[in-house]
Amino acid sequence: MTFEEIKNDEQGYMMHTYGRFQTALVSGKGATAKDVSGREYIDFTSGIGVNSLGYCDEGWVKAVTLQANTIQHISNLYYSPLQTEVSKKLCALTGMDKVFLCNSGAEANECAIKIARKYSFDKYGQGRQKILTLKNSFHGRTVTTLAATGQDVFHNFFFPFTEGFDYVTANDIDDLNTTVCDDVCAVFIELIQGEGGVMPLTQEFVDAAAKLCKEKDILLMIDEVQTGVSRTGTFYCFEQYGIEPDVITSAKGLGGGLPIGACLCNKKLADVMTAGTHGTTFGGNPIACAAAKEVLSRVAAKEFLDEVCKKGDYIREKLSSMANVKEVRGKGLMIGIVTEKDNAKEIAAKCVENGLLILTAKNLLRLLPPLNISYEEIDKGLTILENVMSV
Repeated sequence: MTFEEIKNDEQGYMMHTYGRFQTALVSGKGATAKDVSGREYIDFTSGIGVNSLGYCDEGWVKAVTLQANTIQHISNLYYSPLQTEVSKKLCALTGMDKVFLCNSGAEANECAIKIARKYSFDKYGQGRQKILTLKNSFHGRTVTTLAATGQDVFHNFFFPFTEGFDYVTANDIDDLNTTVCDDVCAVFIELIQGEGGVMPLTQEFVDAAAKLCKEKDILLMIDEVQTGVSRTGTFYCFEQYGIEPDVITSAKGLGGGLPIGACLCNKKLADVMTAGTHGTTFGGNPIACAAAKEVLSRVAAKEFLDEVCKKGDYIREKLSSMANVKEVRGKGLMIGIVTEKDNAKEIAAKCVENGLLILTAKNLLRLLPPLNISYEEIDKGLTILENVMSV
């Protein structure tokens, strides 16, 4: 099929929920994708941080293919050795005690919200159910995770939203202290607001939140859906802040391209969720777990993490000298670029025309390349970006 045929079918048969770039991707290897006409693109998006090992990594393909030829799905009414292997590895790498496996970041966040409210209900009874999130945050697109998202633009159309959320200004300790009341059971934050514009939280604010939560027996929950699985240069971003969360949520890069999410909790919360209080049909699917097992066997190694940091520093250094670059922020291979001309969306569209896939967030450009992207691919992509930026 031609691109125009694909585009026409998309318009004719699919809900118009996406503002798509003008290309149809059909194959890829490493950090290089090909479209329906055979044209190549350097990919600085990795499917919005999902393809942590790039396209069609040999080890990942082998693990997924082997599992697909063994057993593709079982009900969660039965034990699964792959689920337990992935969960055991996640606990070993994070210091957490228990894991719930699901399909996505939104689902992982739903689980975290339920854990927080049930823990508080079990210990304190009714009336202590409010969860504080940050203004400019993003936690998912279900009705509840939209309510948790601290952006007014998402609080529309789908009324009534789930109650029980309030919003604090990021990095404003006074606002945090004022908003924490007796009805609060959890503080739920992204350490770098991804969809909110690649905005890192300050150490002082995170320390204050952790201290306040500990003093008041409020759960500290960290949304690592985008920042996790080595994206920021440590296995999870919370490690760089020196804190001990009660709950961590994870997804995106965990499966390397297949849908899997995880909600991790510490020992204090290990027995909060009991049989019948939560569940999923597809969560912990054997093929997705095989993919996650392969990802986890590689991305948490010190040498791998060191390379993520080096590549991130390399990209930031190159970006800092480009025309139209006002600010570069982020950690590891989660990078935001504020442009002088405030024309990120225009630049992203022109990049596609010139063979580079790049993201936007708010009014800036966002880079989430595969964690194992080669320096050759980095240089090719940055050359295209520099040429587009200089026009």
